[in-house]
Amino acid sequence: MSRVVKKLEITNKLGLHARAAALLVQTVNRFSAQVTLSKDGQSADGRSIMGVLTLAATHGSNVQVEANGEDAERAVKAIEKLFDSRFNENE
Repeated sequence: MSRVVKKLEITNKLGLHARAAALLVQTVNRFSAQVTLSKDGQSADGRSIMGVLTLAATHGSNVQVEANGEDAERAVKAIEKLFDSRFNENE
């Protein structure tokens, strides 16, 4: 079992709002790895939209993504791609 940890910055203007959080949860659910997101000492299960929203990650926030499992590396790469695309938002 592998463990991957990566720090990512929220670059979309609206931060990790409902639609972006839903996209993140959908991405996490494609993998079997356990994914945890952390910001400012608070953690959330990457499969829980409510948990992700409670992080209150705004534009410029840094979020630590930790994945554990066989496909942890692929999960983190997919999440990083989503962050890099600004959650498919223009701003």
